[in-house]
Amino acid sequence: MRYGYVRVSTKDQNIARQMSALTDSGIEKKYIYIDKESGKDFNRKNYRRLLKKLKAEDEVYVKSIDRLGRDYDEIIKQWQVITKEKEAHIIVLDFPLLDTRKQEQGLTGKFIADLVLQILSYVAQVERENIHQRQLEGIREAKKRGVAFGRPRKEVSKEFDSVAKEWQRGKLSLREGARLLNTNHMTFERWLKQNGYK
Repeated sequence: MRYGYVRVSTKDQNIARQMSALTDSGIEKKYIYIDKESGKDFNRKNYRRLLKKLKAEDEVYVKSIDRLGRDYDEIIKQWQVITKEKEAHIIVLDFPLLDTRKQEQGLTGKFIADLVLQILSYVAQVERENIHQRQLEGIREAKKRGVAFGRPRKEVSKEFDSVAKEWQRGKLSLREGARLLNTNHMTFERWLKQNGYK
């Protein structure tokens, strides 16, 4: 049997390109499983249904590897489930090396695809680390230039002094004072400390 798998991250995203690629490859629409949810893990309803259907020598077509998932470690695990446990094939249309059916120069498609996946996983991991490193370096440089991070601190309200005096006399609680100043009790408490109220 030949199956297709389509995934988009949100219900608003269009599946037309993926559907066209699969139907152009000869997959009947009734055998295409569609999930409209994040690729962060594989706990997706229709993906699970597809897995249950798979038998040895069945073929699963996806347009691109990121439609299967986003995390390469998770993709590799699921790849093993499909190709080793279920003994089915995976065909990634946008990446011909990821086709477990082929055999070239004595090397099986499964072997080549496993190798390519491991390389992609390594590259993705290195890129994640590089992005993280670049972010840290960017933040460090920005701080040197005096760029402030986080939300800007709320300006002290004009009515602060009169409310603070009422609080100091014990006529208002922290929360009541904060409510009068349209802020929260922690901000009000900080303003009190900054302005020498005890």
